[in-house]
Amino acid sequence: MSSLHRQLSQLLGAWRRKRRVEVPLYTAAGFHCRTFCSTTSGPADPLEIHKKKVFLWFSHLPQEEKQFGGYFSPETMHVDPLVVEREAEERAGRLSSPLQTQTTFSPSVRVEQLFEPSDAWSEDRGLNVLMYGAVGTGKSTVVRKLVLDWCAGRTLTQFKLLVPFSCEDLGQLSKVASLRDLVSRKYLHLKKHPLLSGEGNQAKDVLFIFNGMEKMNLDFRIGATELCSDPNEALPPGVVVVNLLRKYLLPEASILVTTRLSALERIPEKYVSRYAQICGFSDPDRQRAYFSSRLLQQSGETARHHDAHALIELLYLNLQRESQLAAACFLPSYCWLTCATLHFLHFTDAKAPIRTLTGIYTSFLRLNFGGEVLGTGEGTNVPIQEHHSSLMLYVVRTVGKLAFDGVTNKRTSFSEKELEQWIGGKTKTDEELRQLAMFRTDVLDFFLAPSVGSGKHLQEDPGENDKRRYVFAVPAMQEYLAALYVVLGENKSALEKLTSQVSAAIGQASEDVNALVSILSKFIPLRIFAVFNLIKLFPKLYEKISSHNKSSIARTMAAEMFRTEDSFNEDVLDQVEQSLLGVHGPQPKQYSEGQPFELYPIFMGGLLHYGNRVLLQQLGCSIQSTTVAQITQALRKYLVREISKRQPPEELMDLLVLLYEFQNPRVTAEVLASIRTINLTNIRMTPLKCFVLSSVLSCTPASYHLEEMDLSSCLLTHDMLQMLWPAFRHTRNLNLQFNSLGPESCVLLRDLLLDPMSSLRSLQLCDNPLLESGALTLLEALPENRSLTNLSLMHTGLGDQGTLELAERLQHHTGLLELNVAYNNIGDNAALALVDACREHAGIHTVHLYLNPLSDVGKQSLYVRGVPKSQGGRRVKVLASVTEGSDISEDWHPILSVIQKNISSWDRERVKQQLKVFLRDLDWGRQQQQNIWKRLHFRRVEKGVRQTLRMLEKDCLPPSSGYGK
Repeated sequence: MSSLHRQLSQLLGAWRRKRRVEVPLYTAAGFHCRTFCSTTSGPADPLEIHKKKVFLWFSHLPQEEKQFGGYFSPETMHVDPLVVEREAEERAGRLSSPLQTQTTFSPSVRVEQLFEPSDAWSEDRGLNVLMYGAVGTGKSTVVRKLVLDWCAGRTLTQFKLLVPFSCEDLGQLSKVASLRDLVSRKYLHLKKHPLLSGEGNQAKDVLFIFNGMEKMNLDFRIGATELCSDPNEALPPGVVVVNLLRKYLLPEASILVTTRLSALERIPEKYVSRYAQICGFSDPDRQRAYFSSRLLQQSGETARHHDAHALIELLYLNLQRESQLAAACFLPSYCWLTCATLHFLHFTDAKAPIRTLTGIYTSFLRLNFGGEVLGTGEGTNVPIQEHHSSLMLYVVRTVGKLAFDGVTNKRTSFSEKELEQWIGGKTKTDEELRQLAMFRTDVLDFFLAPSVGSGKHLQEDPGENDKRRYVFAVPAMQEYLAALYVVLGENKSALEKLTSQVSAAIGQASEDVNALVSILSKFIPLRIFAVFNLIKLFPKLYEKISSHNKSSIARTMAAEMFRTEDSFNEDVLDQVEQSLLGVHGPQPKQYSEGQPFELYPIFMGGLLHYGNRVLLQQLGCSIQSTTVAQITQALRKYLVREISKRQPPEELMDLLVLLYEFQNPRVTAEVLASIRTINLTNIRMTPLKCFVLSSVLSCTPASYHLEEMDLSSCLLTHDMLQMLWPAFRHTRNLNLQFNSLGPESCVLLRDLLLDPMSSLRSLQLCDNPLLESGALTLLEALPENRSLTNLSLMHTGLGDQGTLELAERLQHHTGLLELNVAYNNIGDNAALALVDACREHAGIHTVHLYLNPLSDVGKQSLYVRGVPKSQGGRRVKVLASVTEGSDISEDWHPILSVIQKNISSWDRERVKQQLKVFLRDLDWGRQQQQNIWKRLHFRRVEKGVRQTLRMLEKDCLPPSSGYGK
């Protein structure tokens, strides 16, 4: 990655400011934590100081690595990519396809083996090793590991001094300097060191490393670059490097140069002793080792460690299928992106800094293209950075345009002809054609790869070249680049581009005209010059056109966000996970005909966030604050209009992700102000989704409340409940049915009920294994809670003891109106005690007791107890069966509906037994009736129960709306 060149310049200043530095050296390497000072009592060995300082500098990791939690070091996370030595005639060959195995014909070598004595080596002449590879293959990472290993004494021990240089830094130097000045400029402690004096053959113990040679303009022509053998002679940095490679300057020294494919010919073959190609991770085993080194480096928690192992296994299975992901992970950079995405999806921690998916992709591009420019690098001594455009901006205007066309037309694969159309473009100047050739060689394969399916097809029928298709290495990258293309305003029409140019020209001219008018107006009537005021109209007209364009971007985001055909697809985070881990088991339902691009609008929102705009600015892609303000203003209006319609749970989850990626609390609060219900039923909740929901709701004011939050059948756990606790405080009706909440979760729910800021009215906990201990913990909140009116503990393992405890505590909570304890293995005595307590309660009007092992006598007693003894007494409705004695219960339909909805998760045999009890009650009640209409009504209810029982036995659920009351 290209971030290596920034390490020296960033950390050198920090080193000089510190008088005392402690450097932890890894015990695995035989080192201990040592303390060294800038001033010592005795003369220190400059070489030892050099090793310690270089070790400190190269141990520093980029900011992007901190998102993994800070558990990594270069020592623990490094996996060697495949390095193959090439012959001179093989060096120009393009990087082979990830699905081909051409590289396996050459044996793999380690970098240190390239400096072992060979036919090209002699005592008075060092080796020049040229290591090359495509973008993202790991050149800078290999160099970092090599330097650290040399500092630790594990490799290249034949060299007493190793001097690493960043070619980007050297290319930016405008002043002349000698070799020793260049070294002392970066490494002051090596000033006047005898190994660099040029005397004798001392330089044979020196290894120079020049990383990123493509960023320097090296000219090996004798007429353009003078010869020099004096390390003290001041020359341009490029001339110094050329003479080192020519072996005129310190010929005994060895040199390692890294470069990209396009710059391979800049060093003549006669000056290169060995060529080595970095081929990335060519097999799934290397990829698996990389994933293990990162995903297993967690905080040590057993549960998270187990989850990480499961992730790696699923990932490895997907890689072994020769999937498109396996082709992408051929590049270590995409392995990094895969790990970062999975870490974001599965190990999000509420205590860690905020991370977003857009931020991960932006950081990924910054790691690979930060500071990169597009230039030919031929025939000029002007630094590349001074007259060439940003490489990332070129990517957006070419590959981003292709991505946008694919998203617009719902396509993910492209033919070679389409690549030529969008990336080759129209006829260009010679300079532009050279830039395009460099781009195709170095960068294009980083984003696009042959489709795995088309590659297999071509192997069977190699003559059909027109059927070769190309896809983005990672599907989400197409949506990211398309979003960036739109947000940067690159999709302007020809009229908009012309208007922009004319407006800028007229606007500049109008300043001069206004100055002239202000002078002449003192002598000549202004009416003569009124015509010049028309010149001001054009910039205003452009401003209106520009504002309309920003509004159309917001409209596109909202339209893509709520496409009808994508409404019932998996939520977007699940789609991202499936693209990485594959689909194991039945394929998810796909309701839209084409490829869904639901990340596209989410990335557009995420790119407007200030943090991402700062990173993009470093890449040469500027998003103006005025543009963000205009898009945001229009987006708020469109989102509020769309969410006023009822949305499926998957679409609502996607909206929450968009608001989270947007990271704009004010806009989030204004959008949520129009939402009163959040229904996420059947969404597979993860820690990340819980964090998203909680973070989004935390943007709302304290006075904001949801009428209902439905999280039923979401696979919630105790840890997820902790993350959601702040969101629950904004909720009046909370549905947590059919989850995996145990007794420990009741502590959180009890605290929620006791929280004075909570306004919870209804709490539904059906089908959670709370057990008696959990229920008792929850009931501790009843005496002090004043808001709860509806409590559902159906099928929670309450039991007789828990029911009796509930009966005792009811009198301390006067606000409760409805209580559901059905299907809890409650006997007659406990049920009677509960009904008696409810009858004495000031507010309870309904108690659910069906699906409990109650006797016929017990049921009859319950109905009698529920009826008031005096005319002024209260009646408590007791739902224990579909009958009430010899009559049909007026609530038979709700009872049967509850059974139908929950039958898939309940004990089938026990439900069958209860349905048979219902049939027996119905049969006995029908026989007691003389009225023909009542008997027919019994038959109708009995038919519904039998149909439910019959379909249960066939393992097929009846329709939930099949019965009328």
